[in-house]
Amino acid sequence: MIEKRDMSSPFTELNLSEDLMRALKLCSYEEPSPIQLQTIPAVFSGRDVLAASRTGTGKTAAYALPVLDLLREGKKPRGNAMRALILAPTRELAAQIYESLISYGRFHNLKSTVVYGGMKINPQMKRMAGGKDILVATPGRLLDLHRQNAVRFSDLEILIIDEADRILNLGFSEEIQEILKLLPSKRQTLMFTATFSDEVRELARRFVKNPVELSVNPGEMTVESITQWVYPVEMLKKTALLAALVREMPREKILVFTKTKNRADHLAGKLEKAGIRAVAIHGDKSQGNRTRSLEQFKSGRVEILVATDLAARGLDIENLPLVVNFDLPHLKEDYIHRIGRTGRAGAPGKAISFVCAEEFQKLAEIERLTGQVIDRIEVPGFEMDPPLPPSKLDLRPFKAKKPKKNRKKAT
Repeated sequence: MIEKRDMSSPFTELNLSEDLMRALKLCSYEEPSPIQLQTIPAVFSGRDVLAASRTGTGKTAAYALPVLDLLREGKKPRGNAMRALILAPTRELAAQIYESLISYGRFHNLKSTVVYGGMKINPQMKRMAGGKDILVATPGRLLDLHRQNAVRFSDLEILIIDEADRILNLGFSEEIQEILKLLPSKRQTLMFTATFSDEVRELARRFVKNPVELSVNPGEMTVESITQWVYPVEMLKKTALLAALVREMPREKILVFTKTKNRADHLAGKLEKAGIRAVAIHGDKSQGNRTRSLEQFKSGRVEILVATDLAARGLDIENLPLVVNFDLPHLKEDYIHRIGRTGRAGAPGKAISFVCAEEFQKLAEIERLTGQVIDRIEVPGFEMDPPLPPSKLDLRPFKAKKPKKNRKKAT
């Protein structure tokens, strides 16, 4: 029987099922993004896909929607097996992908689950016992489950690798190679990345076959709708400057990035003592603690979420007007992923960076990467002595770096 489709929706031309159209309407999705317009037909064609799209462009829906429809038909998975596997670099991203699957697939009769480190493994093993249509997983926990015979790949039809460049940057190259050896060769593979680096292309060469290659603004390293500023400030005065700025701002959500876990905890504590509601989130926190902190922030019960780069791509926070780089990131590329938390889906956003003398070289690399000199604002009472040197824009391309060696850690 042919389904009746909602002809009033711009999504109609993508040939999505009526059940998905109903779900998208409840999600208030009005029209597909450019990456969705390109990716959804490619996935339906059955070919492998290699797509580059920056954060905040609707990438999860681009692969989740057609995969949900493709899995409506066919055999149900056997015990411990899955029909589609989605690999994500961080726990937070894996959890958010799973939440999106539940939201989009609310009218589909498909079973999904998510597994990642930081949680007890036995409940995850039990959830996989009956098999799942879709499994979302971080690489380390997936291999843990496989080694305990809790997951099987014999029924796998579709593999999705989300944020492939981030997976490599976090040192999961060996885990990914190990997973590749376990997968059936006959499958459809979809790989998504923010940038087409040499390392990503080498990974793609191993995973995808004759792919449809898609790029949505891959050369634009910053989001046009984000206004950026640099605040020169001495290292020891950063906390006082942040507190002073927050007191002058409207009460709104602010995501603050620090370079270490200890600094995240220390800053959150200092802000609390100053009467500013703040919580910290990083890899040393338990998963339950991280989830509670994130929910407090999203609900507005706390004003400031202080995070390490763990959260740079794993968080999806609606209506986030401001990102603060309390410290500049270790990797210049992470600057893009940090500020990409604001200005999502074309909404206006702001990003400010506190830069001390020791971070001037990092600022120069970020400006070289983005191809622009970032405007500076000096706050009375926080002037640097000597002042921060002026920027001299270097437009030479960066040489490609080799992927980091594997790090053994829970994911």
